[in-house]
Amino acid sequence: MMNKKEEREKSGFGVANFERRKNPRFLLNCPVEYWQVENSKNRIGRTGDISEGGLLLFLPDEMDIGQQIEMKLFIGDLVELKPIEVLVQVVWKDLYLEGDDDYRMGVKFIDISPQDLDKLRLFLETLIKKRDEVTISPRLLSALGIS
Repeated sequence: MMNKKEEREKSGFGVANFERRKNPRFLLNCPVEYWQVENSKNRIGRTGDISEGGLLLFLPDEMDIGQQIEMKLFIGDLVELKPIEVLVQVVWKDLYLEGDDDYRMGVKFIDISPQDLDKLRLFLETLIKKRDEVTISPRLLSALGIS
């Protein structure tokens, strides 16, 4: 028989918990520069997805759940990348698989300036507009069996 802690840990393993998400996520590969709170040595990583509440990160360093990381997230287009400085906390992580270059983890924003939050919101709104502007040709829809 499992105790409550084991049940909590097991219940989240391998299960996507979409109903707990407050914000839409966008698959997006953005560069990040990060450093651990207790260590000022900066490293480079990337995002896998982004939302107003947090990120999916791929980092070369293993992090512990609950660990805080300071980072610069670079968002924008190819012409201009805008850095956003944020303090994040690791809320989940995957097992490291042999052959993978990076560790995969989910982080939530715990400290972001109002100005940087506005930059992030504007960027995400732009992504939503671009997504809504994308039209799929009727011919492709027909080929896929969608009317």
